[in-house]
Amino acid sequence: MPTKIEKDVISGRETTGHEWDGIRELNTPLPKWWVYVYLATIVWAIGMFILYPAIPLGTRVTPGLLGFSSRAQAMAGFQEMNSLHAAQMQEIGRASFAEIKKNHDLMEVALTAGRTTFANNCQPCHGPGGEGRIGYPALDTDVWRWGGSLEAIQQTITHGIRSNDPEARNSQMPNFGGDKLLTPTQIEDVADYVMTLYGKAKPGVDTAAGAKLFADNCAPCHGAKAEGNRDVGAPPLASHVHLYGDSRAAVVAQITHPRMGVMPNWNQRLSPAMIKAVALYVHSLGGGE
Repeated sequence: MPTKIEKDVISGRETTGHEWDGIRELNTPLPKWWVYVYLATIVWAIGMFILYPAIPLGTRVTPGLLGFSSRAQAMAGFQEMNSLHAAQMQEIGRASFAEIKKNHDLMEVALTAGRTTFANNCQPCHGPGGEGRIGYPALDTDVWRWGGSLEAIQQTITHGIRSNDPEARNSQMPNFGGDKLLTPTQIEDVADYVMTLYGKAKPGVDTAAGAKLFADNCAPCHGAKAEGNRDVGAPPLASHVHLYGDSRAAVVAQITHPRMGVMPNWNQRLSPAMIKAVALYVHSLGGGE
């Protein structure tokens, strides 16, 4: 119940005249500076309310006296960024690989653009980090069918492999089983020999017959030591990386009825500058030469 205003005996302050269960409320006003700051924030809020968009009106808002739009500001930023990006991509298109690599800022732009484009177009087949999948070459190793230099990678991306492009890389492995160029037994002999090239041969298996068959039928493309031949896209067989698997069954299957994949020619979808950026990114994955 309200009581008369009097001073508190202990603190010497006046009370507000309110008392609850014998406890009297001291009259302690807020500091003046705090009150002034509080009033200033109210004035500031009213000013912002008038000057800037504030009240929702369905799909719109009150425009405010300044006509400010965060959407327009964001779009202007995007347009500025796109203009800068377009200019840098034009510079990448004109510059050589050596010039791009010497220019740190340009190289960063190229790698960023290449990484994004790779993720949107190449990753589904070659994997997020270029590690490859069964039937799709690994790009983070030093095992290349057509070459791992920047120029070779650019050529492959531009024109593709076995694509409809007139300048596409093209090669074909003989169908040794389907065309009866080798008997099933001879194919298994060749497979046994091929597995010795990368250390997976079964102990005690005689590979002399397979070695001779390999020299007569496979070496002209894959090389006498199975080192591969990039002129015809023949992969190195004496390698730890195998496109369709390194098991005996996989080797036999590939010799019998070879699978040959197709890579699109990206010159119909990507600009020359963007292809160059992707080539730089792929080259940076760890397998570039």
